Amino acid sequence: MNIGLTGGIASGKSTVSNLLVERGALLVDADRIAREVVLPGSPVLDKIAELFGTDMLLEDGSLDRKRLGEVVFASEEQRKVLEGVTHPAIRHEMIAQISRLEGEYPDKLVVVDVPLLYESGLTEMFESVVVVYVPKEIQLQRLIQRDGIDAVQAERRLQSQWDIEEKRTLADVVIDNSQGLEYTEQQVERFWSQKGLL
Repeated sequence: MNIGLTGGIASGKSTVSNLLVERGALLVDADRIAREVVLPGSPVLDKIAELFGTDMLLEDGSLDRKRLGEVVFASEEQRKVLEGVTHPAIRHEMIAQISRLEGEYPDKLVVVDVPLLYESGLTEMFESVVVVYVPKEIQLQRLIQRDGIDAVQAERRLQSQWDIEEKRTLADVVIDNSQGLEYTEQQVERFWSQKGLL
């Protein structure tokens, strides 16, 4: 059994995925995969350097994620170029990990944390989609605080994703993460019980 876990940027997907893992779920983390596919020596990183310039690399040869982020979040066209390079590699590795975990642990829930699940058209991959929800104003506050960016940069990043309200209406399950950890945990526990995962 698998679920796709998504939400908006800074909505608390990691919090919810950790709560599910604590209960015995297995995690496939698209963000972690996204970092792994651009490690020094990878064909994806070579392609990024070719398309965006070698000044996107740090002295040690790794990706300057902050610098690249400034470029792609300022231009939808540049963001699409980057996604065209990274998304196929991320998707390939994600499918491989899901397949391996479902094969090795057929009785376990496989949680696939995918920030751009709807944007990437991946709903068909999952038995159900769980959206971690917080209102946009809370998203903005958390993003500014978490990433140390200003309100303009935070708004740009939010605009690079589908609106959180739209994701909420499409979800099979919504976990509201706007009212503290205890409230979030109660919802995760309810979801776990309803799935018969106790």
